[in-house]
Amino acid sequence: MWVLLAMAALYGAYALYRSYRGWLKAEPSRVADPEDWRPVPATARRLLEDSDALAARGRYAEAVHLLLLRSIEDIEAQRPHLLRPTFTSREIGRLEALPSSARSAFGGIAAVVERAVFAETPIDASAFMRCRKEYEAFAFPGQWRTGGAPQ
Repeated sequence: MWVLLAMAALYGAYALYRSYRGWLKAEPSRVADPEDWRPVPATARRLLEDSDALAARGRYAEAVHLLLLRSIEDIEAQRPHLLRPTFTSREIGRLEALPSSARSAFGGIAAVVERAVFAETPIDASAFMRCRKEYEAFAFPGQWRTGGAPQ
């Protein structure tokens, strides 16, 4: 019985190590200049066109989910070792390594997707437009400094 208990404890310790080993090896998080985090404007515009096309067909949930996934891709492109496979959208939105404006924008999109997935709250046109504006804040330079319309 003691051998089985010891084996179970070792397995539990190993499972925890595997879950958190990326954090143990991770480079220190640093907040970069927000200008460094923006996706290429043409890429961001194409994404907005794709999400607008989905929304025009009434597929708001898919449009918002697309914005979330591409935002995660944008973050991963800027800091390839920052995100871990176990991170939730909520955890990503709280990362101190993200500029505060990016955290705010990403958090807004993630909250809508989270409510849609876990609370089964339907996403309507107004929720999509809020997320679209959040992505614009994440992607375009005018949003980073002044909170105004994209330049």
